[in-house]
Amino acid sequence: MSSKSIRVFAPASVSNVGPGFDMMGFALHEPGDEIIIKKNNSNELRIVNIEGDNGNLPKEVDKNTTTVAIKSLLEKYDLNVGLDVSIHKKMGIGSGLGSSAASAVAGVFAVNELLNLKLSKIDLLVHAMAGEFVASGSIHADNVAPCLFGGFVLIRSYNPLDIIQIDYPKNLYCSIVYPDIVIKTKEARKILSKTVKLKTAIAQAGNASGLIIGLMTKNYELISRSIIDLIAEPKRAKLIPCYNRVRKAALDNGALNCNITGSGPSMFAFSTSAKDAERIADAMFKAVIQSGLNGKKYVSKINGKGPIVLE
Repeated sequence: MSSKSIRVFAPASVSNVGPGFDMMGFALHEPGDEIIIKKNNSNELRIVNIEGDNGNLPKEVDKNTTTVAIKSLLEKYDLNVGLDVSIHKKMGIGSGLGSSAASAVAGVFAVNELLNLKLSKIDLLVHAMAGEFVASGSIHADNVAPCLFGGFVLIRSYNPLDIIQIDYPKNLYCSIVYPDIVIKTKEARKILSKTVKLKTAIAQAGNASGLIIGLMTKNYELISRSIIDLIAEPKRAKLIPCYNRVRKAALDNGALNCNITGSGPSMFAFSTSAKDAERIADAMFKAVIQSGLNGKKYVSKINGKGPIVLE
């Protein structure tokens, strides 16, 4: 890394994790996005290149998640500096894997390192959330927080913002399939009910609490029976044509459980070994193909680091 430029990788993330709607997520090792930022002499923030987006992302600074996040940071600390931003998308847009979050996080993380601002991750998080808002139309951190902090994250509160990193079994593996369809977060949020029944809220809280305790105590059976979403998933499953087939394939091959990640269409399943995770991923991907769709598959442990400087 020179003092004039920096290249950063920020990872994909799984959000909600069953019962943790808008309040739980964990980072993956792959896929992810890369951002290159170079200082310029114009005192302007500019997007000079976007790759891997098939022409779908806006190049206007006030509309792109990466530069909205960066601009929020620059304005907060009254920084007059010119920056050229190159965005290299290495995962699908609208995949449910935190694509917009990774770009926003990579942007603010890179600026913090390049300008040697020495800001904390909680300071950076607010600006990454501003970038995420452009894509989702709502304030939520269940992708940006795990992407930025790494590991498994609980957002206990949004006002005030309270981020808690949860211990987890280090041999927990995640199998992921990404069916080749697009589900926009804004649209997926619109179909959710504005209210829930009291008994549903109680059951959801029980599952969320059980999942956290299961992770912290390495109780895989408790993890398995706690990854149940009674609020978002029943509605969002209808948006994913292969949902039932993929979930059955994962469970039939020994997954602890299988759920939608974020608003979908990607789905994830937990297991406890690399061998099991590969077998489960293969079965889930086969189910996608049998449903008449194409897609991608990934296998990853939980990424405990978050974004990293590449050069």
